[in-house]
Amino acid sequence: MYKKLYSISLLALILLSLGSCLDDEKFTADGSARLTIRRDSVDLGTILGGELSGTDTLKLFNDNKDGLRLTRIALERGAASPFRVNVDGQPLDGGEGADFEVLGRDSLLVFLSCLAPDADSDEPKEVSDRLLITTEGGAQHVVTLVAQSQSVVRLAARTLRADTALDGTRPFQILDSLVVAEGATLTLRAGTRLLFHPGASIIVRGRLVSEGTAEQNVVIRGDRLGNMLSQIPYDRIPAQWGGITFASTSYGNELTYTDIHSGSYGLRLDSADVSRDKLIMNACTVHNVGADGIYARHCRLYARDCQITNAAGHCLNILGGHATFVHCTIAQFYPLVGGYGVALNFANCDGEIRLPLYALQMLNCIVTGRNDDDIMGEQSTRYTEDPFNYLFHHCLLGTPKVTDESQAAHFVNCRWEDDDKDHARAKNFSPEFNYDELTFIFQLDSLSHALGGADPAISRDYAPTDRSGYNRLFDGAPDIGCFERH
Repeated sequence: MYKKLYSISLLALILLSLGSCLDDEKFTADGSARLTIRRDSVDLGTILGGELSGTDTLKLFNDNKDGLRLTRIALERGAASPFRVNVDGQPLDGGEGADFEVLGRDSLLVFLSCLAPDADSDEPKEVSDRLLITTEGGAQHVVTLVAQSQSVVRLAARTLRADTALDGTRPFQILDSLVVAEGATLTLRAGTRLLFHPGASIIVRGRLVSEGTAEQNVVIRGDRLGNMLSQIPYDRIPAQWGGITFASTSYGNELTYTDIHSGSYGLRLDSADVSRDKLIMNACTVHNVGADGIYARHCRLYARDCQITNAAGHCLNILGGHATFVHCTIAQFYPLVGGYGVALNFANCDGEIRLPLYALQMLNCIVTGRNDDDIMGEQSTRYTEDPFNYLFHHCLLGTPKVTDESQAAHFVNCRWEDDDKDHARAKNFSPEFNYDELTFIFQLDSLSHALGGADPAISRDYAPTDRSGYNRLFDGAPDIGCFERH
């Protein structure tokens, strides 16, 4: 008897539950019941002509209690549209689909991409379409889709054996490594854009000259122009391409107003004759890379007004040689997992290999980061007679304050982050870093300890303008680092 009553009760509960589910899945054909779409347009940005963009997303919300049937989702241009649409896992065949459902208080996820036609134009050309959504009740929704198609000059497996100049008329897409042979010079005119495919690099055995200006930087970056699903551009993610290597045979390289970012590494300088200039950098940026920003091994390097920031390795790694940095900002705020390097590492050895450090000079520079100590120096304990010469002059330093009198001569009129922790490290810069969106601006904050701390004589003689081309001597009290606050 009890067993029979239990079975009846269980059946009643199942039927009641089923009834509740059926209520939850009730649909309405009321024309006033509409979707909520929080974006009336989607811009997929600039896309290389003839290539598929990254994917963006659009959510269709049903804020109604009852479900909605979508009788039609279609691209206005149909099969001729350059846009590709996938609704909750179902692609729109020929640009059109039907019979979609959105339960009450639920949503559909739409994936959008674009195969942009190559317009064979120096300037980007807009492509557009409209996504049309119709409910069973006849409600109409329209979302505008746009993108910019950019034509490029494609270079694959190219070795330059004669002097070559590239200009800024169209971007260059580098599909394999670009090699500058010994004896040849590659010149990049103002405004040149080099877009590298994943894994592609520049290997300089001859000479590289970049002629950017404050108004038209030379830009060297990866070729993925779209956004990730999180709306963060691929360009803010490291390791999108290789990097630039200056081989042992390469001398006389000059980079001016050149922006190098988001590579697997930044610049690698192989061992060379330290009596000859290997690389001179003027108002350059090396940012957001997956290894060292600049790795310089026993060579001669000079950098003025440069920003060297956010590297998974060291921002600056100097092993022997002769290196001078004037009014540079070297800052280690690498935001992703795996970033364990410091802002500046220097040494006169590499294990048992002797690499005399003839001179490392940091003049009017910011060297900081979020580590407790962002400056690491290593002197050989085996070859104690080898040169290990370094000088920090009028710098702002993210390292414990030096109190040892035997070290004092290496630090002249420097400022220390620990002197004012409330305005130190990341708080030197404005606007505040956005780690969620991976945006880092290294302009100085109004309370930065770098303000007015530079040696005016050094500024006047070697760096009268800042990374942006602004006159840093306008008030007679120049700021430390590559950017003058104004």
